[in-house]
Amino acid sequence: MNQQNSEVLAFLPMLQKGIWLFGILSWIFGLTDRTIALLSDGYLSAIDIVQLFTASFFFLSWLFLSPFLGLNSQRQPKGEASS
Repeated sequence: MNQQNSEVLAFLPMLQKGIWLFGILSWIFGLTDRTIALLSDGYLSAIDIVQLFTASFFFLSWLFLSPFLGLNSQRQPKGEASS
């Protein structure tokens, strides 16, 4: 049971990082798509610009959810045993 818990605890951070990296690729694709759609018309509309700024805001928000930022705070000191 303890081994199974340690395997799950080892797998969850890898899953979290994988989902975050996939999200980065998805947001880059979405921003590129919006930018191409914005520039292909030949004129800039207010709705297109608002959509681009909204997508950019969510992309930056996604970057701040990085699982790599809290990596040091989640580790236990070497002297502590996990229960």
